[in-house]
Amino acid sequence: MLSRGRRRVAGKQQPGAETRDRLIDAAAETLRTEGYAGTSARTIAKTAGVNSALVFYHFGGVDPLLLAALDRSSEQRMTAYREAVAKAGNLEELAEVATDIYRADIEGGHITLFTELVGASIARPDLREEIVKRAEPWIEFVEQTLDRVIGGSPLAKLLPPRDLAYAAITFYLGVNLFTHLDADRTRTEALFSLAGRVAPRAKLLTLRLPRRRETPS
Repeated sequence: MLSRGRRRVAGKQQPGAETRDRLIDAAAETLRTEGYAGTSARTIAKTAGVNSALVFYHFGGVDPLLLAALDRSSEQRMTAYREAVAKAGNLEELAEVATDIYRADIEGGHITLFTELVGASIARPDLREEIVKRAEPWIEFVEQTLDRVIGGSPLAKLLPPRDLAYAAITFYLGVNLFTHLDADRTRTEALFSLAGRVAPRAKLLTLRLPRRRETPS
């Protein structure tokens, strides 16, 4: 059974569902432009053009609404990421895809949503728990991608995909934060350029080792 806010009549959304969608869109926009400190029920409602009481009616508070905005953005980006990385068959191609993803995320603001909430969670244990839950699927996604590309290779033995996935997520969050200081993005672009130059040189380390044949006893 669909909840009150998501019921449809004659193929159209009821006003409650439309209001929820408007609030989620407004929450994402407000968090991107004003940051967590400047985001409140009032500022979100003003952007959405609705009464601030509806934030609490539909979501129970500001943080649950912001998490809903993050969930929507994450779902959209994950779909796009899976399609993008599926075409990468080696580290060089993966570095190119990662650069494209970084540029798209900076323009679209997804990573800004995530980093703003990560920063806010430092002082809010309840929010931190929810962020950790939402970070895990991304770590698993990166791990699975790396395992597909370098699994079974000497590089994977030296740097396990799980460890590399943690490093990649940490690096990505750090890059996004530094982007706010690097106005023209030259330094952050240089980092991805460096990755693109290093990836081909690691080719020998990503060759999968043949399995040893068992000798008959």
